[in-house]
Amino acid sequence: GNVTFSCSEPQIVPITFVSARRSYLLLPGTPQIDGLSVSFQFRTWNKDGLLLFTKLSENSGPLLVYLHSGRLTLLIQKETENPVEISEGTNLHDGLWHSVNINARRHRITLTLDNNAATASHATTVSRIYSGDSYYFGGCPDNFTDSQCLNPITAFQGCMRLIFIDNQPKDLILVQQGSLGNFSDLHIDLCGIKDRCLPNYCEHGGKCSQSWTTFYCDCNDTGYMGATCHNSIYEQSCEAYRHQGKTSGFFYIDSDGSGPLGPLRVFCNITEDKIWTAVQHNNTGLTRVQGADPEKPYTMSFNYNSSAEQLEAMINNAEYCEQEAAYHCKKSRLLNTPNGMPFAWWVGRANEKHLYWGGSLPGIQQCACGLEESCLDMRYFCNCDADREEWTNDTGLLAFKDHLPVTQIVITDTNRSNSEAAWKIGPLRCHGDRQFWNAASFNTEASYLHFPTFHAEVSADISFFFKTTAVSGVFLENLGIKDFIRVEIRSPKEITFSIDVGNGPTEATVRSPTPLNDNQWHYVRAERNLKQTSLQVDSLPKKVLEAPAEGHFRLQLNSQLFVGGTASRQKGFLGCIRSLHLNGQKLDLEERAKMTPGVKPGCPGHCSSYGNLCHNGGKCVEKYNGYSCDCTNSAYEGPFCKEEVSALFEAGTSITYIFQEPYPVTKNASTSSSAIYADAVMSKENIAFSFLTAHSPSLLLYINTYFHEYLAVILSKNGSLQVRYKLSKDGLLIFTIDSGNFANRELHHVKINREGRELVIQVDQVLKLKHNFSEIDFKAIKSLTLGKVTDSLSLDPEVSKANVYGFTGCLSSVQYNHIAPLKVALRHPSAAPVTVKGSLTESSCASIMEADVNTVTTIYSSSDPFGKTDEREPLTNAVRSDSAVIGG
Repeated sequence: GNVTFSCSEPQIVPITFVSARRSYLLLPGTPQIDGLSVSFQFRTWNKDGLLLFTKLSENSGPLLVYLHSGRLTLLIQKETENPVEISEGTNLHDGLWHSVNINARRHRITLTLDNNAATASHATTVSRIYSGDSYYFGGCPDNFTDSQCLNPITAFQGCMRLIFIDNQPKDLILVQQGSLGNFSDLHIDLCGIKDRCLPNYCEHGGKCSQSWTTFYCDCNDTGYMGATCHNSIYEQSCEAYRHQGKTSGFFYIDSDGSGPLGPLRVFCNITEDKIWTAVQHNNTGLTRVQGADPEKPYTMSFNYNSSAEQLEAMINNAEYCEQEAAYHCKKSRLLNTPNGMPFAWWVGRANEKHLYWGGSLPGIQQCACGLEESCLDMRYFCNCDADREEWTNDTGLLAFKDHLPVTQIVITDTNRSNSEAAWKIGPLRCHGDRQFWNAASFNTEASYLHFPTFHAEVSADISFFFKTTAVSGVFLENLGIKDFIRVEIRSPKEITFSIDVGNGPTEATVRSPTPLNDNQWHYVRAERNLKQTSLQVDSLPKKVLEAPAEGHFRLQLNSQLFVGGTASRQKGFLGCIRSLHLNGQKLDLEERAKMTPGVKPGCPGHCSSYGNLCHNGGKCVEKYNGYSCDCTNSAYEGPFCKEEVSALFEAGTSITYIFQEPYPVTKNASTSSSAIYADAVMSKENIAFSFLTAHSPSLLLYINTYFHEYLAVILSKNGSLQVRYKLSKDGLLIFTIDSGNFANRELHHVKINREGRELVIQVDQVLKLKHNFSEIDFKAIKSLTLGKVTDSLSLDPEVSKANVYGFTGCLSSVQYNHIAPLKVALRHPSAAPVTVKGSLTESSCASIMEADVNTVTTIYSSSDPFGKTDEREPLTNAVRSDSAVIGG
């Protein structure tokens, strides 16, 4: 006969476990003498959660199936034997459906994940495994005791479907109707799981992951940070790094901050006057060219390891940019006449072809000598266009920002007899930050600047500096129909960031322990994204408010953006705001202030806030855009007067500074500030220096007067330090510091301060000696000598013994009152009343601390490694191999 089978898929009814504490589903089992069979499918975003619990019959112990760190674990805890544990899978909290099959017969249990029998895991038990009476899915009821339902981990949040117990499908609609099992906090016939990473709100390539309630962003290796990888970890310019006290070196800059452009690696050359930003390309050396003609032109493209947009942003933010262009030629024409076809050209930004050369202006087909009327042949406007059979060159700077950077060079005239050329395009160099000091001063409460609407629907960041003496005022406000955003100073110690995206106002307030209306610059950064609202003021603890998981999230503004005031013209701000950025984009406050009554461009008084960054006697100089440190009267140099000036001395080396008449340390210093008159009575000595040596005895410093008085600092034979005063009334006074051997190849710091009769000597920042003179009359100073005294007729015996050996080693940052004799000898030897005898070599004491000071004073000169066949021929190898001798 015929047998007919009727097969149908089980009805797929998903359920959602909503609560992390109370959700559970209880289904009855079919007790069997031997064996267990359970299968189901689950889907979740949570790494942890209890999937299944049942108490096995015949005292077989409880069986648990749960997720832990995204891995599936089956555990049977038996009282009479060791627990049985099986683990399967990874990253099972990926929001996809996963199937679980558990089968047990007699002493063997099998766990299969995603129906993959090849990777199924098995375990054996001593006693038999029996199925349970009741099966708890997702969690345990609150009112059950531990003996009935165990939950060693958090409850499950997610979806389940296709539940089979003992090979029988469970109809979840019957559960919903109350005729099967029991449940709590479930949504039946619905999988309410939400993909919170679609769309991905992690910015700048951040990797999105999520839990049941929220999403997370992994910002590693993106160059950004924050809850949504919104904030750049890098500054926007070299000027900003200098402001942090950084010195020259390689840095990443992010020109548009939190904007879409990534960070760019540059070299910041941070000096006293200008801060240069340099970007190298793939061919900054001098390159020879032969065999090129119009049919077969020579071309070279430049790669700056960055995008055109990054370079353009960097150039636009700078005050000035340049690239050196050099063309060395021998019977190789460059630009031809202004009306002729050019023989060479370069391509700049926007792939534009440019027919002018370095030192000339855009739009005219000339070189620098053409503008200066100094070309070799006055009939041409470039030296190379004279077409001579000898080496000459056209070199100058390309400085029209809108055409930079140079992206390609094309040469077409090196294919004739004896025709040859060599070219060089230097790195892109820029200085200045047009935005960092961009400021506006608000003089009345009714004055304000207005800008277009701030569009920041999903994420917004606002940063600026301010200074004020007012007790309150609104820095910035932008309104919508219901939404708004506002940053204000509410009281002298409170800054508030208020925002409403449709869920009601949210306020983040930072309270300062000291008043913020002290007319000093203070920094504010306010940010809002889908996860949090935050406010940072200076280096005070950041105030962070978590955003609600559900509700409105788009900020919708439609009015103008008001800076320094409000739409109602009330509670306006009095003071200065500078460096205002919104989502990484700068707002030109100065340009807008020029045309707005009650607001002035710029803001004075930068030294009042940043003068403490000038160290070691450096003087803060106020500038229209920022400040600088004047190191004229300091023994140090560098942008913050922190870089030591040091030199290596040999046994016969001496530096003598003669006090004959008023002398400024540099030519442009004021005469009165640095004058020491021969007939003046010195009421004080402020002496500071560092030294490193392995030799004793040594004479470090010697000051003598026209009245045969002197001050000497020597190292005795045993390595102790002596300060010797010879005075007309007190006679010879010797102060000995014998706390160790100072000729130990280590750097030591000495300070000798005399104010009137009181003398204080410090060595290595430790007070070593105090003394009160009975009467002191130290006057008519003649000279100061570092190292060996060559005019030694009047030296007393002890000083003379030390002077025989002079000083061998390193002296650093020598200061006598306001004069820096070592710095003068190295920087202004021809302009200053200073005499240098013997070998004096500039070097860093810190860099040779580990070296043998007996050998470091020998300096070797390197011969010129570059051979030349023609005096005027360019050195093609020289620019590729800059050489340096380090430490010897």
